[in-house]
Amino acid sequence: MPLHPNIDPELAAGLQHAFLPPADFARMSPADLPGLRRQMGAAFAAMPPIAAPGLFVEDRMVPGPDGDPDIRVRLYRPEKTREPLPCLYWMHGGGMVLGLVEMDDARMAGYVRDVGCAVVSVEYRLAPEHPHPAPVEDCYAGLVWTVKNAEELGIDPERVAVGGASAGGGLAAGTVLLARDRGGPQVAFQLLSSPMLDDRGTTPSSREFAEALAWNRDANVFAWTALLGDAMGTEDVSPYAAPARAAGLSGLPPAYIEVGELEVFRDECADYARRLVQAGVSTEFHMYPGAFHGFDAFVPDAELSRRAAAGRLAALRRALTRM
Repeated sequence: MPLHPNIDPELAAGLQHAFLPPADFARMSPADLPGLRRQMGAAFAAMPPIAAPGLFVEDRMVPGPDGDPDIRVRLYRPEKTREPLPCLYWMHGGGMVLGLVEMDDARMAGYVRDVGCAVVSVEYRLAPEHPHPAPVEDCYAGLVWTVKNAEELGIDPERVAVGGASAGGGLAAGTVLLARDRGGPQVAFQLLSSPMLDDRGTTPSSREFAEALAWNRDANVFAWTALLGDAMGTEDVSPYAAPARAAGLSGLPPAYIEVGELEVFRDECADYARRLVQAGVSTEFHMYPGAFHGFDAFVPDAELSRRAAAGRLAALRRALTRM
């Protein structure tokens, strides 16, 4: 596939060294999904467990939604702390059909080190085996558990941010909507990295990127269909599944939203940021020129990737330390 003429040259050059080829994730179908899951699982199983000086990592099984199985969360925190820490509650990406907590180990360890916070990352159930509302209800249940057990976890329940990337960003936005509409838990901030927000596929960017690195229109349609089935694109879709459909966005916590210029999600992210601002929600929005979906994960050493990482870090620091 030829590269987009607007792609950042450093990102283009770095693709040949990518840990997992981004083109693999743009090829999605029921037949491809088992192989992609095996490929991802094997890649992360081959990596050594996350270890960093002063970092404590622990997996817990916590209560899932009413009547559903327990879910796995991974807790990251500094080994020696006395005061309750702010916390980032995190959801991994993977188009609702792929992914596991291990894929974000390095990023979460970095937040613990550089923000001085704890992190709880949730392993939600995946579609199509577990369609909506299972993924977002798992994420909400994990948030409820985190805040309920804040004292034991050494977390300040008034300084909890909710965040995620790609599908995880969409689930983070849906979880924040659920927390608002169910009267809690309190969320201090939302960090949405290229969030997957709109199943309708009607924005210009959702049509433009029929061919794209990492995530194209066909992959997006496949993922939303896996999550929603025949309801996709109809009026029967819940805003907790597709947050772009929320009728009102007032009363939500401050937000940080970022997206690449060359990706399906570009316009729905820009529109969500605009609507948040118009609803009175303080919002910071970044669109990275020449960037494709997940660019900073595939080419982390590029200048644009470092800039994106620094922006997220600064936003989290401001949000979790100013209270």
